[in-house]
Amino acid sequence: MPFQRRYSPSRLARETRLPRVLILATVLCSAVLGPFSPVRLDAADVDRETEDAKPVSESDESSVSFSRDIRPLLSNRCFACHGPDAGSREGGLRLDQPDGDEGAIGYAIEPHSVEESEVWHRITADDESMLMPPPDSHLDPFNKEEKELIRRWIESGAVYEDFWAFRAPKRPQPPTTKNAEWSAQTVDQFVLRKLESLRRHPSEEADARTLLRRVTFDLTGLPPSREAIRQFESAYSNSPELAWEELVDDLLSRPQFGEHIARHWLDLVRFADTNGMHKDFYRNHVAYRDWVIRSFNENLPYDEFVRDQIAGDLHPQPTRDQLIASGFNRLHLIIDRGTALPEESHVKNVLDRVTAVGTAFMGLTVQCAQCHDHKFDPITQKEFFSLYAFFNNIDAEPETNPRQVVDGYQEPYARFPTEAQQAELDRLDSELAKLDQQIAPLNKRVNQITKRIQQIKEIEPANEDAAEPETSQAENPEGTATEAEAMTPEEEALHNELGQSTSSLAKLQKQHAKLQRNRTAVERAVDKAMVMKERDEVRKTFVLIRGQYDAPGEEVQRGVPSFLPPLEPQSETPSRMDLANWMVAPENPLTARVAVNRFWQLFFGVGLVKTSEDFGNQGEVPSHPELLDELAVTFVESGWDVKALLKRIVMSKTYRQASRATPDEFKADAENRLLSRGPRYRLDAEMIRDQILFSSGLLSTRMHGPSVKPPQPDGLWKAVSMTGERFRPDQGESIYRRSVYTFWKRAMPPPQMTILNAPNRDACIARRERTNTPTQALLLLNESEYLRAARQLAQSVVHEPAEDRIVFAYETVTSKLPDAEEIDVLHTLLSDLRDEYASSPALVDDLCEGVSIDEPQDKVELAAWTVLCNTLYNLDITKTKD
Repeated sequence: MPFQRRYSPSRLARETRLPRVLILATVLCSAVLGPFSPVRLDAADVDRETEDAKPVSESDESSVSFSRDIRPLLSNRCFACHGPDAGSREGGLRLDQPDGDEGAIGYAIEPHSVEESEVWHRITADDESMLMPPPDSHLDPFNKEEKELIRRWIESGAVYEDFWAFRAPKRPQPPTTKNAEWSAQTVDQFVLRKLESLRRHPSEEADARTLLRRVTFDLTGLPPSREAIRQFESAYSNSPELAWEELVDDLLSRPQFGEHIARHWLDLVRFADTNGMHKDFYRNHVAYRDWVIRSFNENLPYDEFVRDQIAGDLHPQPTRDQLIASGFNRLHLIIDRGTALPEESHVKNVLDRVTAVGTAFMGLTVQCAQCHDHKFDPITQKEFFSLYAFFNNIDAEPETNPRQVVDGYQEPYARFPTEAQQAELDRLDSELAKLDQQIAPLNKRVNQITKRIQQIKEIEPANEDAAEPETSQAENPEGTATEAEAMTPEEEALHNELGQSTSSLAKLQKQHAKLQRNRTAVERAVDKAMVMKERDEVRKTFVLIRGQYDAPGEEVQRGVPSFLPPLEPQSETPSRMDLANWMVAPENPLTARVAVNRFWQLFFGVGLVKTSEDFGNQGEVPSHPELLDELAVTFVESGWDVKALLKRIVMSKTYRQASRATPDEFKADAENRLLSRGPRYRLDAEMIRDQILFSSGLLSTRMHGPSVKPPQPDGLWKAVSMTGERFRPDQGESIYRRSVYTFWKRAMPPPQMTILNAPNRDACIARRERTNTPTQALLLLNESEYLRAARQLAQSVVHEPAEDRIVFAYETVTSKLPDAEEIDVLHTLLSDLRDEYASSPALVDDLCEGVSIDEPQDKVELAAWTVLCNTLYNLDITKTKD
C-alpha cells in the first residue's frame, strides 16, 4: 500500500481552524487522489525548533540527536525513496528535510506526537502492506532500539539539524572533565569527556618498548632497531615526556616518514604503473610518486598539496613540482586505441577524474549523481556535471597509442632537463642541423642524377635496337661489354658523380644516425612527468542522460554543489584553479575534516568518521564530532601543517594508552571507537614486508626513482597479458627496496601485497579492509623473499654468543624481550630443528643455497636458525601493531 498519512480530524481542526466539514472533505479527497495529496500544513504553523538548531553536544549522550541518531537510520532505510533524488521520490515526501513542498514536518511527522505521525505508524506496522521499509525492498526493518530512538526524537520535538559535515567546522568549547589530572591536552579532554559520560575510563599508558615500536611504525612504516630501543629506554626512564617528544620530532624528520605517509596517499589516488584496461600498457608516473614523498618530507602545507594536484599546471608560471603535482589528474584508468569509441573513452576518463576529486578531497560519493540525482546526498545530476566540466577540457587523446609512447610517457608530459643535459642536447641539435644542411642538397643532387640517368636509359634502347652489335658471345666470353663502353659521355659523368655523392651521403647519414642515437639516449635520461593541460578552446559540457556518453542533454557551466559555499571565480569562465582555491577555503566544510580524519585513521586504524571515503548521509557519524572539528579548525589555523597535526595526535595520552582489553571490554567496543585503549590491529602488507627486510638487514635505503619488481612466481602475468608480456624480476639491491616503490600492475598487482588486502589501485581507496585468511599465513611462511630474509637474519644470529642468540633474534624481530616460557619454547623448537636437519642434508642444502659454508654442522645450524627466524616473522606480535 502506498505511503499515506494518517489524519486526526480533531488535531487538524485545532491547528488549521478548518470547519469539520472541510476536514472530512480533505480526508475524502486524499483517499481519491492518492498518497500525500492532502492539504499540507505549513511548516511555519508547527510549533517546533528550526533545523538550524545547535546540534546535541556529544557530552549529552542521553539526548537524541537527529544528526547523530536519526538521520543515519532514515538514510539507510528511507532516503532511496524519500530523499534528495526527485526522480525516484515517492509519495511527494522528503524525510531528509523538514520544510519545503515535500518536507516531512506537518506531513508525515508530527512533533511531540508519535500517534499523529504517519512515519511512526509505518515503521511499527504489523501489516506488511503498510510496513516501511517495504519487505520487497530487502532492507532490514527497524529494530526495537531504533524504533525507540525515533519515538524519543519525535516526542522530544522532531528537531531537524543541518547535516554535520556540510557545516563549516567551528572550534568547540573546551570540554570539562572530572579527571582533569589525566591530561591537559585538548585531544585527550574530548576523549575523556566521552568516556566519562559512559562511565568508562582510559587505559594506563603502554610501556616504553610498546610505545617506541608503535610510533616508529606509525611515522616511518618500519620497526625500531635494537640500538634505538636501548637509547629510548634510557632516555624515557629519565624524562618520559621529553624523551617522547624528542623521539616524535626525530621520526617526523626522517626521510622514511615521507615514504610511509605517501603510500597511504597513493592508495587514495589509485596510483599504479600501468593503464589498467585492456592490454594494460606501462605508464610512467614515477615523478608524481617522488613528488608526493618529497611533499610529506618537506611538510608542504596541505592546502598547497591539494591546490597543486587539482590545478598545478594553471599557476601563472608553474614550477616543476606544481606541474608534476597536476599529474594527479592523469592517474585514471585509460584504454588503448582501437578498443572502444574515443568519445566513450573520453567520458570514462573525465568521470574517473571527478570521482577521484570527490573521494580524495571532498570525502563524498559524487559519482553516484552521474546518472541521476544522488539518492542520499543533496547533489543533483546537473551539479555533478558542473563539477565534471572542470575536468572536461584536457588537451590529450582519450586513449593510449602504444606506438607513440616512449618509456611510458603519454602526452601531454613536461620535460625537466638539467643544465648539462640541455647543453648537450643543444650541442647535438646544432650538429644535427649542420648535417641536415649538408645532407639536404646532397640528397637532392643524388635524386636529380638518378632521375637523369633513368631518362637517358629510356631514350637509348631505341638507338641500340638499330645498331649491329660489334662483338658476339664467342668473341666476348664474359657476355658483357664494360659499362664505360656502353655509356655515353654524359651518362658516364653522371655515374661518376652519383658514386661520389652516394658515398658522401652515406657517410653523412651515418654520422647523423650516430648523433641521433646519442641525442635519444640523452633525451631518455631527461626527467619527465605526465601533466594536466588545458585546451585553448573550452569544451562544452552537457548533462549526460542516464550517464550515457552518447546522450547529451542540457548544457551546463562549471560550478559546485549548491549546498556547499559558493564558488568565487576569478574570470567569466571558472577554472580548475578556482575550484582548487574553493576546495581549501576556510569556509569549505569538507576538506580539512576529511584530511584530519584520514590522518587520524593512520594511527588508530579507524577514523573518527569510520567511513573515511564518505562523509555524506550514507557515511557514519563521527564518534567524537567536536574533537574532529577542533582538529580541523586547528589544522587550518596552523597553515595546514601536516607534521604539526600528526605530532599533536601522537603526543596525546589517548594515543599512548596500552591496547589491552578484557573480553567484555573488547566485545562492547571491538573497533575501539570510544578510544578507551591504544590501537591494535594487523599491519598493512607493505609494513610487514618492509619490517622483514629491515630487521634482516636487507632493506635498501635508496629513495625515489623507477618502480622495481621483486621476485614473484613465474607466469603470474600470463593470465592477464594480451601482448605476451612476461614478468622479469629485477636483480641486486633493487629487489630489497621499500614496498612503496614496487611495480604496480593493475591487472596483476604484486601478490605479496594483495593477499594482505592491498587494493589493485583501479579505484580510489580511502581505507583498506583487514581480513584473516589461510592464504596469508601460507604467503608469510613460504614466500621465497621472506625465507631469504630469515636466512640473512640467521647469519647475524649465529655470530652472537650462543647464550644470547634467542633473545637477540626475538628482540630484533619483535622489539620485545622474550619471557622465560617463550625462551623455553624457542629452545625446544631449535633443538627439534637441529635434529631434523642433521638427518636431512638435502633440505639443508636447499635452505643454505648460495651461502659458502664448509662444515656440515655449520650448515645444519644455519638451517635451524633460518626456520626459527622465519617462525618469529610469523608470530602474531610481529604482524600486529600494538
